[in-house]
Amino acid sequence: MKTIIPSKLKKGDEVLVVAPSRSLGLLSEESKQIANQHFADLGLKLSFAEHIEEMDDFRSSSIKSRVEDLHSGFADKNVKAIITVIGGLNCNQLLRYLDWELIKNNPKVFCGYSDITALNNAIFTKTGLVSYSSPHYSSFGQKLYFDYTLDYFKKCLFESEPFEALPSQKWSDDTWYLNQEDRNLIDNQGFWLLNQGEVQGVILGANLCTFNLLQGTEYFPSLKNSILFIEDDEESLPHTFDRDLQSLIHQPGFAGVKGLVIGRFQKASKMTKDLLEQIIKTKKELLNIPVIANADFGHTDPKITFPIGGAALIKANEHKIKIEILRH
Repeated sequence: MKTIIPSKLKKGDEVLVVAPSRSLGLLSEESKQIANQHFADLGLKLSFAEHIEEMDDFRSSSIKSRVEDLHSGFADKNVKAIITVIGGLNCNQLLRYLDWELIKNNPKVFCGYSDITALNNAIFTKTGLVSYSSPHYSSFGQKLYFDYTLDYFKKCLFESEPFEALPSQKWSDDTWYLNQEDRNLIDNQGFWLLNQGEVQGVILGANLCTFNLLQGTEYFPSLKNSILFIEDDEESLPHTFDRDLQSLIHQPGFAGVKGLVIGRFQKASKMTKDLLEQIIKTKKELLNIPVIANADFGHTDPKITFPIGGAALIKANEHKIKIEILRH
């Protein structure tokens, strides 16, 4: 299937906020005001989908409401990008009901992360459209220390040139959404080199446990000539991450995976470099491909934006570790 790269964003473009997982009703007024200002500073015009504040017992809305909002966003010629409110646990419910021809024939930027991984990879598999693992609308609600995240959002969605994903100076895993002023920054150790090598390939993956929900379905992408970018949240303890990664390795076609980039773990996961290295070394399928970890994406901040279905180059050796996003 032909790869489709959507047009880059520019000042004046309309961005539609949708809630294919959890509802906008979860966000505080302060966070929404800060997010709105960040988008205004980018020169983007925000609009909000019709059903975005509906909230049921699962802090989401009906399949019908969520599908209608996504279809409306892709069908609206004035909308140049669609961004998700926040993650959750249920956007894979929508896959059987989406109009893939509508999406394919109306290519535009679609972005979000975490639970949105199911949509990102399904969209690429069914249509060839590149979408983006990026901060949510809710992520833009951060008052402080948002510069790195914002910079990579612009590099990926406003510019066409390849860019290198450099390690951040500091990172955080705090509840900033509860207290915008009480932030706990941690010095970044930089990338962890787990296996050496140099490869180029198609970027797939993002949130590991969500990506794995697509296994055995028509929505799971071909792994041929791919570089997997994977991460997980605080519930992914070392043994959980180990078995989820093993499940992915068991997929037909895993031999097509050329490299692995692992996002930063949350503190509650209790993952260390030593434990992760032990996990990687037990898997013979990974022994001859480059593996880099502690990259700036996942459920900590800051985070890069990267294209699902785009292309990356990774170089990993004792002298240099480089992640370059090529096609986006």
